Amino acid sequence: MLKSFDIYNQNNILKIIVALNLLLVGTGSLLYTRRLILKLEDREEQYVQLYVKAIEYLYSTSRPDGDNGDINFVTSEILQANKTIPVIYLDHNGQISQQVNLDLPEGFDKLPDAEKQAFFRQRIAEMRKNHRPIPVVMTDGQRGLMYYENSKVLRQINYIPYALIAILTALGVLAYLSFSSSRRAEQNRVWVGLAKETAHQLGTPMSSLMAWVEYMRSDPDQYDASITDEIEKDVQRLETITARFSSIGSIPTLKEENLNEVVKQFTDYLSRRISTKVSMSFVSQIPANQQVKINKLLFEWVIENICKNAVDAMKGVGELRLNILPLPHHEVAIDITDTGKGISKANMQKVFSPGFSTKKRGWGLGLTLAKRIVEEYHNGQLFVKHSEVGKGTTFRIVLNTD
Repeated sequence: MLKSFDIYNQNNILKIIVALNLLLVGTGSLLYTRRLILKLEDREEQYVQLYVKAIEYLYSTSRPDGDNGDINFVTSEILQANKTIPVIYLDHNGQISQQVNLDLPEGFDKLPDAEKQAFFRQRIAEMRKNHRPIPVVMTDGQRGLMYYENSKVLRQINYIPYALIAILTALGVLAYLSFSSSRRAEQNRVWVGLAKETAHQLGTPMSSLMAWVEYMRSDPDQYDASITDEIEKDVQRLETITARFSSIGSIPTLKEENLNEVVKQFTDYLSRRISTKVSMSFVSQIPANQQVKINKLLFEWVIENICKNAVDAMKGVGELRLNILPLPHHEVAIDITDTGKGISKANMQKVFSPGFSTKKRGWGLGLTLAKRIVEEYHNGQLFVKHSEVGKGTTFRIVLNTD
């Protein structure tokens, strides 16, 4: 049974740990702030209750006669102490008797009484949605209603949890981007170092092989020329691979190339080196002289990686088709289709991820490198156009012809 793996799985676990910590901090802050808000709401309701008692006393008709100056002073102080909580008092007739701390529109004093009353009634309706009115009971049995809403301070505190969550989210995103950037930089250093070292190591045997080819050509009677030619082609292929590895980590030079010729030459070379049970075909629907700005060495590498993956998916038996077709907006597409095992929906988003592979051998970097070469170096696109399990897969490369 084939299995897949991800060499960066530990990094994903670290991301989850960071996300959980941020979630815990945010949730704890939200609950604590909400607790403070509830306490402030209770305190403001107590203020309103006290305000109500003062009104009940002042409007009471059954107070004993006498000098109540001190008491009147105290009640007046209580009434004036409320400088933040918006309140509207309706008397027993349902008329607006008092209103304080309301944000009145500009020019309110000049409005007709009907418009003023409409404004207050609207505010009362808004207050009723958030707080039940507090009854004002007089000693003669008459009842009024005190409507109120949260003060500005309390309303502002209500926004603190959401602001805090937004800040924590922003910090989390920044931490994730920083972590991802650091990880990509580390990956790049590893890949570049590995590629440079590989190119260096290939240099010595390459020189030796070239010398052997020259030796074989010097004695055509003993060494068949056709065999020598094929060996020389493979040596040249190794030189191309060495050049590819050497170019990793450097900004590649793009040149105008005949796209048909580049793809045709490579497919001719590859068709002689893959299983004879794989039928390979090439069709082009673009002009024969169509020029595209590419780096030939790197672009051939992309085609090679996709084609070799296709051959592996078919287990050496099947059909491999390459089709070049024009697209709108000055673009061309190269479709590479195989009749292999296809890609499951679960793996569709993973095929270009570093380290992902369904093969028992390999590093899982071929398609990752191919996507990077196409999209970062050639400003194109590489994606899975279509795949069906058991029937095959089509990869599409899109390039700009401008």
